[in-house]
Amino acid sequence: MPAAIVGGVLVGLLIDLFYVSNAASYLSDDPATCMNCHVMGPQHASWRNSSHREHATCNDCHVPHDSVVSKYFFKAKDGIRHASLFTIRGKNQHQTVQMLEAGQKVVQQNCLRCHSQHLGETHVVSPEGTDRNCWECHRQVPHGDVRSLSANHKANTSLMKTEIADWLKKK
Repeated sequence: MPAAIVGGVLVGLLIDLFYVSNAASYLSDDPATCMNCHVMGPQHASWRNSSHREHATCNDCHVPHDSVVSKYFFKAKDGIRHASLFTIRGKNQHQTVQMLEAGQKVVQQNCLRCHSQHLGETHVVSPEGTDRNCWECHRQVPHGDVRSLSANHKANTSLMKTEIADWLKKK
């Protein structure tokens, strides 16, 4: 009997966590999903005010497109990393999301995937013959200068949904 009670409580907590975190939304390509996490406000607002909003969602740039498996594996791995970092908030934690090398490779591949018809060799290789990332020249595309949570005056976090259990709300 105690094991059933503990198991029921754990299952209930998992269901509540799934609901509160809006976990099902992470399966979509909707940019509003990025607003589930308040630290993404400046990135979402700057993308929403960029030319990319007409042609690319967050996932078009930030996840691999070689297979469905790699797409969702990368989304899960990166999402868990972001959630862990911003929940635990270590003393050396940046105020904004920082791309790891794996994320930088994905973004670079996706820049080239979408813009390859406009590129010549000079755009991806420096005069010295070294590889370059697109954002070395196009630093403000599409997020502008996002260095902190308050960096973008156009940031609007009103898209965020806060799910609070009815029994926790003040009456």
